[in-house]
Amino acid sequence: MFKKSSDVVNHFAFLHEQKFFKYKAEQMKLVFVELPKFKKSLEQLETLVDKWIYFLKETDSLELIPESLGEVSAIEKALNIANEINLSREELEFLERRKMKEHNETGRILLAEEKAGKKGEKKGKKKGEKKGKKKGRIEEAIALIMLLLKERFIEVPEDEIASQLESLSLEDLEDLVKAVLKFNNIDDLSNWLADR
Repeated sequence: MFKKSSDVVNHFAFLHEQKFFKYKAEQMKLVFVELPKFKKSLEQLETLVDKWIYFLKETDSLELIPESLGEVSAIEKALNIANEINLSREELEFLERRKMKEHNETGRILLAEEKAGKKGEKKGKKKGEKKGKKKGRIEEAIALIMLLLKERFIEVPEDEIASQLESLSLEDLEDLVKAVLKFNNIDDLSNWLADR
């Protein structure tokens, strides 16, 4: 097309025919790509422009997308469209059915994930509430035991006893509340804890 230029891509601006001034609007340029002049192999492609020109020149011979072209999603999409153009009506219908099936399957998976997430949230919330209630009851029982011990024995090693009480189950703590009322001294508490 442009024999005086060895460039594959040529940019032209508009020029007034009689007065020879250049039309300066950037959006009004002409770009010509001469595919026969493009000689780069797949391994030599460096720029995005190189990849697009290679794709345009070699579309007919490409059955699969080479890795370096697949990095550009628009080229991959364009090759898929180009391949579809060459399909028979039956092949196109089959391809459409397959795409619909994949789309439906993806929808089912997303719906199942959403349902599972909601179910998990609900279950976790119930479990958390139950655990929270139990923890609250344990803390209340420990506070009650500490109060009873202070009332009965005035001098109580609070930190030491509190850490021992925290390792007990709720049932043991409830039993201890009743037992504290029968203790004669702080050693009775130590003996009771040793039996657990």
